[in-house]
Amino acid sequence: MSLLGRLLKWLASFAMTLLGLALVTFAMTRLSPIDPALQMVGDHASQSTYQAARLELGLDQPLPVQFLRYLQQALSGNFGQSISTGQPVASDIARTFPATLELATAAIIIGSLIGLALGIAAAMRQGSLIDALARFVSLFGYSVPIFWLGLLMLLLFYARLHWAPGPGRLDVMFQYTVKPVTGFALIDTWISGKAGAFRDALAHLALPAIVLAFHALAGISRLTRASVLSELGQEYVLTARAKGASLSRVVFVHILPNIAGTLLTVIALAYASLLEGAVLTETVFAWPGIGRYLTTAMFSGDMPAILGATLVVGSCFVLLNALTDLAAARLHQGQAR
Repeated sequence: MSLLGRLLKWLASFAMTLLGLALVTFAMTRLSPIDPALQMVGDHASQSTYQAARLELGLDQPLPVQFLRYLQQALSGNFGQSISTGQPVASDIARTFPATLELATAAIIIGSLIGLALGIAAAMRQGSLIDALARFVSLFGYSVPIFWLGLLMLLLFYARLHWAPGPGRLDVMFQYTVKPVTGFALIDTWISGKAGAFRDALAHLALPAIVLAFHALAGISRLTRASVLSELGQEYVLTARAKGASLSRVVFVHILPNIAGTLLTVIALAYASLLEGAVLTETVFAWPGIGRYLTTAMFSGDMPAILGATLVVGSCFVLLNALTDLAAARLHQGQAR
């Protein structure tokens, strides 16, 4: 199949997946016991006001017509108005999503670097202490609840040792002196030229990023170790070793390029899961991201906010998966040549 054909196939698959996601979120609105019209006008509104709200929301139309309207609004970035904040959901998401993106990006960088290094070292020294450590970290990272780990880290490094700042993204003294230009605290504090504010933003980011990274590096290190070990028994590795190549050269020159597609996939999936799974971490550390926004919306029954945030996070997950598949295919094609 030509490159254009593969690209068109990828776009069609991506569009169908997004359409399915939109259909699921639309079904959530109709299966929910919360009446959006009643939530809009309040419990004490008159019957005429309630009916007017239903007409405004299009709830009197057939379900296919309602879905097309919902799809059109979603594509235009209109997710309705949040009941909790009184602001458009789109503006709330634009305000909170950069915080989640910043936290997840820092976490995946930390998790990838440590996970890859730990997995490679464990595979090169199978049966050693570093191998046992890698397997323990992997098991512990999968088993420990992330909210418990976050609370423990806050208790130890913030409450007891005073090595880390408290929850949030910035201290109060910097919150109203740094202009939010991009929504990313590190970038905004850097642009402001205030070194103290940048160091404070970095210090606030470190602890939640490490907690979130711990879960990611568990999977990355385990798969890296397994992939390297499976390649060590291949004929091309045995041939290279027979010619006198060192183990480190074989691993870094021959094995890692061959498993690059697999590693890229697992890292991208871990990154996508961090974007959608940062809810508990953001809640524990009072991180003002989309996860915490979604948690607040759930407790208040704010359906427009819930559906808008779910659709955005789900779209990011689908997009990352699609881009990863495309990149992995290009890597495999390059290796075949």
